[in-house]
Amino acid sequence: MQHAVGSPLPPPHQPGHGPAAGWSSAAQHPGPHQPGSAPHQPGHLGAPAGPVPPAPQPPVPPVPPPPAPQHAPVPQSADTTGHVPLPPGAPVPMPGAPPAPTVPDPAATTLAVLLIGPAGAGKTSVAKFWAEQRRVPTAHVSLDDVREWVRSGFADPQSGWNDHSEAQYRLARRTCGFAARNFLANGISCILDDAIFPDRPAVGLGGWKRHVGPGLLPVVLLPGLEVVLERNAERSGNRRLADEEVARIHGRMAGWYGSGLPIIDNSQLDVPTTARVLDDVLARAIASPPKW
Repeated sequence: MQHAVGSPLPPPHQPGHGPAAGWSSAAQHPGPHQPGSAPHQPGHLGAPAGPVPPAPQPPVPPVPPPPAPQHAPVPQSADTTGHVPLPPGAPVPMPGAPPAPTVPDPAATTLAVLLIGPAGAGKTSVAKFWAEQRRVPTAHVSLDDVREWVRSGFADPQSGWNDHSEAQYRLARRTCGFAARNFLANGISCILDDAIFPDRPAVGLGGWKRHVGPGLLPVVLLPGLEVVLERNAERSGNRRLADEEVARIHGRMAGWYGSGLPIIDNSQLDVPTTARVLDDVLARAIASPPKW
């Protein structure tokens, strides 16, 4: 049997084998006419259906990867973040009970004390003894001593109070205040003594508060008039005043009663006992400072 020239036959079917690899099932089992397929020509055998190459696809441009999410830098370790070390993690402890209130010890505290009283009250003697017995460095500054630094032209208090004596008093008070601040700034307590009046602003607490500071603790020594007169009689020089002047000053000092300042009546107390009472008064003043 002769076949048309130029039309090779498909390879024979091998029993037990399926279609040759790469062949489409449509070539082996032609079905109804598909659009775009070649029409069957009478007198010709169908052309062998060879491997059908896939249709060329346009190149797909590479898709850039999505940007990485912006996060805070990862800590280098569990204990650091950047260059700032973190405290170690630990449970928060239960709050402890508040410490029991203790009485302040004025003997071991840096203080600024102003001892007030009339002439003959024992201010200078008590202040010196108190300063010498303390466990911390303490200086004593007496306003009368500083006033007497002026030798020529000294405004003698026995000559009465005038503009000249008031000017020297103000200068001495400012000098004492500067000395007290300097001592305190260097960790040295200071006790000052002065005869100031509750009813006279020029010779009052305001100037001391201005020159030393609001932390100054004022305490009044006020024995009875008879005791003051006896002590004044033992004095000499310009420290001794007329009895009338002493009585007048003592009467004006009585205005400290009701002022809110602590007052010590040392009429029956010696110097060491008065110093111990002063410590007790200062302990209360530290715990509850007087308003003045």
